[in-house]
Amino acid sequence: MSTLTPAEPRASVPAPPARTTGSRRRGKSRMDPTRNNTAAGIAAWLLALLFAVPVLWMILTSFHSETDAATNPPSIAADLNLDAYKEFFGATSGVSPWPSLINSATASIFSTVLVLLLAIPAAYALSIRPVKKWTDVMFFFLSTKMMPVVAAVLPLYLFAKTAGALDNIWFLGLMYTSMNLPIAVWMMRSFLDEVPVEMLEASQIDGAGLLLTLRKVVAPVAMPGIAATALICFIFSWNELLLARVLTGVVAGTAPVFLTGFVSGQGLFLAKVCAAAVVISLPVLFAGFAAQDKLVQGLSLGAVK
Repeated sequence: MSTLTPAEPRASVPAPPARTTGSRRRGKSRMDPTRNNTAAGIAAWLLALLFAVPVLWMILTSFHSETDAATNPPSIAADLNLDAYKEFFGATSGVSPWPSLINSATASIFSTVLVLLLAIPAAYALSIRPVKKWTDVMFFFLSTKMMPVVAAVLPLYLFAKTAGALDNIWFLGLMYTSMNLPIAVWMMRSFLDEVPVEMLEASQIDGAGLLLTLRKVVAPVAMPGIAATALICFIFSWNELLLARVLTGVVAGTAPVFLTGFVSGQGLFLAKVCAAAVVISLPVLFAGFAAQDKLVQGLSLGAVK
């Protein structure tokens, strides 16, 4: 007759510690998207103020007299006047800024139009109709921006002197074209990547040639990108100083060159320089506000693949 042995008691397994409600709440608060968005918004406003304060200070200084503008610490509550703007427009000196402003507009618009006429077909060949070793071509365009502009000033000056192109606004526009063309090709290539291939195939079936395809199919679709590229090239051309300072003189002097004429080794000039900077910045600001919607669409067009 067999005897039954009592079963050995099982070792008790300790239960995992229960998480407290407070730790869960703290974990949720750390991952709260609302709080993260608030912190990002505050950081964005601080960065905006960091960039806006110098501009606002320049505008305020332009309405001060030269004596108040040169005080240290700055006199914020000083009387406001328009003496610096009157000096900029030649009320006392008789020197008008309008020829320089017209020269800047001529060179910037001419170079921007020429850049677009050259960059769009090049970007079309590199994006929609890719050529062999297109990456090498893009690297070549990028490599042209690696050399400092000051390294090319002397050869360009000698060439312009030999060709009789010194103090010529059209030659300066060509220099701006060569300066902005690599950037425009890079930008337009990313924009043209967003053009649907089906539209191009449909245009080919209908018998459209290259020029008609670029004008009727590619240009309307990529118009935001074209506007963004044109605005950036216009800004770069408008603000350029080194080439304009070396290659121009009395006839073809641009607005930045005219602005540097107010800087003097004697006397006070801070208010006049600020007034000139405000006036010269207005065309770029107006162009940016006018093309604001196209600029935002264009800069985000090639961002999402």
